[in-house]
Order: sequence, then C-alpha cells, then structure tokens
Amino acid sequence: MPPPLRLIVQFDGEDMSLSAPCKIRQLTSDDIADMQKLLTTFGEAFDEVETYGAARPGKAYLERLLGSDYFIALAALMDDAVVGGIAAYELQKFEQERSEIYIYDLAVAAAHRRKGIATALIGELRKIAAARGAYVIYVQADLVDAPAIALYTKLGIREDVLHFDIAVAARGGAKA
Repeated sequence: MPPPLRLIVQFDGEDMSLSAPCKIRQLTSDDIADMQKLLTTFGEAFDEVETYGAARPGKAYLERLLGSDYFIALAALMDDAVVGGIAAYELQKFEQERSEIYIYDLAVAAAHRRKGIATALIGELRKIAAARGAYVIYVQADLVDAPAIALYTKLGIREDVLHFDIAVAARGGAKA
C-alpha cells in the first residue's frame, strides 16, 4: 500500500453550504445511538463492516469517549439517518500552549456523496477547533483515495510525509 499523505486544513472563509438538507451535530455522551449509527456508516463507507461492527465498544466506554475533552464526533443527519460523520482528536501540544485537531475518520454514505456533506462536516469541525483555540486541523489520506485527496486539496495545504505503524506489545507479552 502506498504511504498516506498529510494535509493541513486551513480556511479563508470558504463557503461551506450544503446542496442537501442535512444537519451537522456534535455528538455528546447522550448520543450513544447516533454514535452506533456513525460506526455503521464508517464501516459501510470504508468497506470495513467487520472492523467497525464486530467488537464495538460498550455504552459506558462510548459515554466516556463522547464526554471527554479530547474526542470530537460529528454526525451528518438526514431525518434520523446518520449519512456521514467525522471522528477527530484534539492533541495538546507541548512546545507551545496550543492544540491541533487530527481527523481520524471522515466518511459520507455512498448515496449522499458529492452534496457538500464532507465539506460541511469539516466546516463545523473548523468552528469547534477555533472555539478550542486550535491552530490547525490535519488529516491523512491514502495516495490511492482520489476523492479524499481532491476534497482535502480543495480545503488545505498538502504535505507529503511517510506514516509508520509501530507494533505495541499486547497483554501477556505477545506482539500485537
């Protein structure tokens, strides 16, 4: 698999309007059902239903995660359906008193793509980042994911970097 690329998302007042009737909402610890729907949307959009569905976290875990100050989940809703979303993390920096936001997952259901939903999700994340005093939002995209690269290139500045996964010793001393 080719290495991912990293894009820094910065905005200069770009219009974030939607061409579809959609509501973007930040999920809280009271939104476990919508978080479950978002996990389903991610699994289907990434063709990784097993990854996002087989060993889902329990209610208490999701309540803690959604209630934390470092995790941000946004859902794009049409009626009661979750048609897209973002899972992001706020990373507190050590070299300066500031933070950055890392988009871990961003997906829109296939039937709802090309309607401005992903752009609107990033726009809402941008508002949250500004309110938290973050100085940048960043995201990685696989080189083979042309739609993601096109979206992020439209919104940010591209940096070509390498990404490395370093295995962690699993419980019991075995390699993960």
